Formats: sequence, C-alpha cells, structure tokens
Amino acid sequence: MRKYSEQLKLLVVKDYMSGTGGYKLVAENHQVNVASLRAWVASYRGSGIEGIKDKNQRARFTIEFKLSVLKRMKDEQLSQRQAAALFNIRKFDAIGEWESQYAKNGVNGLLRKNKAVKKMKKTSKKSIDTKSLVSQQTHEQLLKEVDALRMENAYLKKLEALVQKKIVFVQQQKRKSFLNSRLRHLQP
Repeated sequence: MRKYSEQLKLLVVKDYMSGTGGYKLVAENHQVNVASLRAWVASYRGSGIEGIKDKNQRARFTIEFKLSVLKRMKDEQLSQRQAAALFNIRKFDAIGEWESQYAKNGVNGLLRKNKAVKKMKKTSKKSIDTKSLVSQQTHEQLLKEVDALRMENAYLKKLEALVQKKIVFVQQQKRKSFLNSRLRHLQP
C-alpha cells in the first residue's frame, strides 16, 4: 500500500472540496486511490487537518470507547466511515472488526489482544492458564472490564425490553385487525 504525504493529502482534499470534480476525477488527477480520498475527506470533515495527519503508532482504543462507537453507530444508523470520521479513527475497517468481534464474543471480543500472549502461543505448546492471566490484570483493568460488562448488560436489557414491547404491540394490532374483520363479517 502506497503511503501519501500530509501535504498531498491536504492538497487533494482541498481540491475535492473546492468542487472541481467528484471523487474519481480528483483521485485520477492526483494519482491517488479513490477509497483513500474518500477516507481523507471524511476525516478532514470530522476533525479538520488533524484527521489527515500521519500517525506513526497504531491507535489503542479502550473497551468503553469501542462500545460507545458501536452504540452511536446503531443509535444514529451511521456507516463505518461516518463513525470513523466522527470519532477520528484512522482505519474505518477497524470498526467492522469490532462489530464482528462483539457479535461473536460480546465485550470479551473487544478486549485488546496482547502480543506477548500471541507469541507465547506460537512458541509454547502449553495452553495458557486463564486464571494466571486474570491474576496478572490490575485492579483498575478488572474494574474497567466489570464496568464494560455492566454497560453491555444494561444495553442488552433495554434492547430486550424494546423487542418485547414491539412484539406485544404487533400482537395487539393483529387482534384488533382480526376483531374488526369479524365484526364487519357479522354486520348485515
């Protein structure tokens, strides 16, 4: 993947925003990837010049942050690109990974994977004792995980309540419709 300078990104974004052409035309004129241009424009709109600056290190996000991004996406029906621009997340596809991890494993799927643990798995054939991993976590990390689990639990309870409410509403509508049709049938 080609790396573009901040100056080029800013030039291309400003060219696009000036209205001289669409994404495809501007990308072709500057010989850049259309998908990259879309991402830069979204980041620029969301965070200004900070959104397109190079960041040397990969960003680390907390579970709480990931949950808040996913919740806001769901509540406001945002796309991954929109959420990435709104929260200044450089790689919008990370949000897709969070969604699938959350769908598979809940909050535990959002836990950051420790590279040291991955290396241990590759080099050692012994299985890792999860109790020892938990004991290595700090009190603060455990409290954060408990808070995240509480947030997830509350969210799921509210979602379940909404689903039940909708089911009851639909059933009531069906009963009314059935009774009305029976009454019309009985009337001369």
